[in-house]
Amino acid sequence: MGYERFSPLPRRIDVGGTALTVWEPPDIDALIDEEAFARDERIPYWAHVWESAIVLAEDLAAGGGAGLTLLELGCGIGLPAIVAALKGFAVTASDYEEDALEAVRYNADRNGAGLAVRLLDWRQPPADLGTFDRVVAADVLYERHHATALAGVLARTLAPTGRGLVADPGRARAVDFEPACRAAGLDVERRPARRPLGATGGPEIDTYVVTRPASSPAPRR
Repeated sequence: MGYERFSPLPRRIDVGGTALTVWEPPDIDALIDEEAFARDERIPYWAHVWESAIVLAEDLAAGGGAGLTLLELGCGIGLPAIVAALKGFAVTASDYEEDALEAVRYNADRNGAGLAVRLLDWRQPPADLGTFDRVVAADVLYERHHATALAGVLARTLAPTGRGLVADPGRARAVDFEPACRAAGLDVERRPARRPLGATGGPEIDTYVVTRPASSPAPRR
């Protein structure tokens, strides 16, 4: 039955002047699996498009992607990945949850966006993953270990002249992300926080821009 088993409902989101429709499960709480949480802290955050994803998608919509590759980490429903694909990037959307990959396939197809999907555990990135011109993530810094794991996979997947974009709504664990990036040999800059365009309430989203130092060697494959 695929993604339809979640009875997803349509949600209209305006990104950079373009109206997109995404389909979300109607009740995140109903998707919680207590055994999966006890095993490795899995919570179905993937099942909703959060404000961080909208801000990240807006940033990607503001430029072009022709000839460039992009990896989204923790893609969930995949709004940034879908927008990037529509802007011409060759996109790989990745997540730790198989359900999320079903969601992004479903939503990409309905928005006319061609992309690849991949199951990805940041702690054990596959040897054939490669490197990308852009590596992006939205609202993924939930647990204590996430900052170090995210910095590590960025160091592993950023092309020598690539750029990472990580959007976060000021979560407590995000304070560890900048030092984790520097420990991984990366440069990081935080942009001024902002809300999605047109929003008058809700969290302000920090965007971290991650790059390699000019003298940094290419990542080992």
